[in-house]
Amino acid sequence: MLTHEIPVGIVGLGLMGSSIVTCLLIAGHPVVGIAPMPDDLLHAKNRIQEHLEKSVQNGLITHSADYYLTNLTITEDYALLAPCQLVIECTIENIQVKEAVFKKIEAVIAPDALLTSNTSAIPISDLQKHTQHPERFLGLHWSEPAHTNRFLEIICGDNTDITRGEYLYQLSANWGKEPILVRKDIAGFITNRLMYAMYREAISLVENGYATIEDVDRSCRNNAGYFMTFVGIFRWMDLTGVPAYHSVMKNLLPTLNNGTEVPELIDKVVREGGQGVANSNGFYDYAPGEASLWQETFKEFTYEIRDLALRYPANLIETKLSEKQKDPTEK
Repeated sequence: MLTHEIPVGIVGLGLMGSSIVTCLLIAGHPVVGIAPMPDDLLHAKNRIQEHLEKSVQNGLITHSADYYLTNLTITEDYALLAPCQLVIECTIENIQVKEAVFKKIEAVIAPDALLTSNTSAIPISDLQKHTQHPERFLGLHWSEPAHTNRFLEIICGDNTDITRGEYLYQLSANWGKEPILVRKDIAGFITNRLMYAMYREAISLVENGYATIEDVDRSCRNNAGYFMTFVGIFRWMDLTGVPAYHSVMKNLLPTLNNGTEVPELIDKVVREGGQGVANSNGFYDYAPGEASLWQETFKEFTYEIRDLALRYPANLIETKLSEKQKDPTEK
């Protein structure tokens, strides 16, 4: 049954879990949010309400926050997941923790309900070994903030029934997503494999003195940042000339960093307790109040960039071609 009205459960209501809940509420789902941590009970509803209020202010939704919150139940009681046809586990990246959560979920949901994990690093094939019904288990890899961006990876494990992935692929269109269906499990999935290769090269350039952190960030903002909301890597090469990339690859690829150890630059930040803007300690130095201002400004940016991105959907050229075929005189 392909409907946005099916009840959905979310286990884990931290920053990511709260924005996933917001996305699903906006799509019209009744949502049961399970708070496995005491902090989740204290802060989750406020986070979700704030997301909804900002969504109203930015024209993402037309109803008030209270309209959507009537569809939300926040609880510590896993038994309330019983009617849910889809459950998304959104806890920390630890197999033992996730296994314990899966057992609690599977004790109450129906055998044909879908069970998914919002993991970004643990292979789905490994996780599904810890479930009772591996054929109905998939990965759902979201990106923060889940309620404003188009990103979603749907990942099949070795034992996943592919039709379940195809079902979620269709359903997620109701969530405002342009999803990626990863039909064959691989560590890091698609997006993280691409992004971490870039992170590693960025760190290598800084560590070896070729550029500062600020200059590497500026390079990303003013080059890749200009086209990647519009097109991805392969379309970009098509648009700008495939042979040029072929020529550069022959000389450049052998010089790129291919290290397998965590680089010292990021290791030092973590050893010293750095969490980025969360505690004003990261790659950058933050003056008092600066980190929270970055967080607030990023939230504003996500709504504005969403408006721009939605003007250029994946099927834009297909739509334009169709319009031209209807009216050949149109230029």
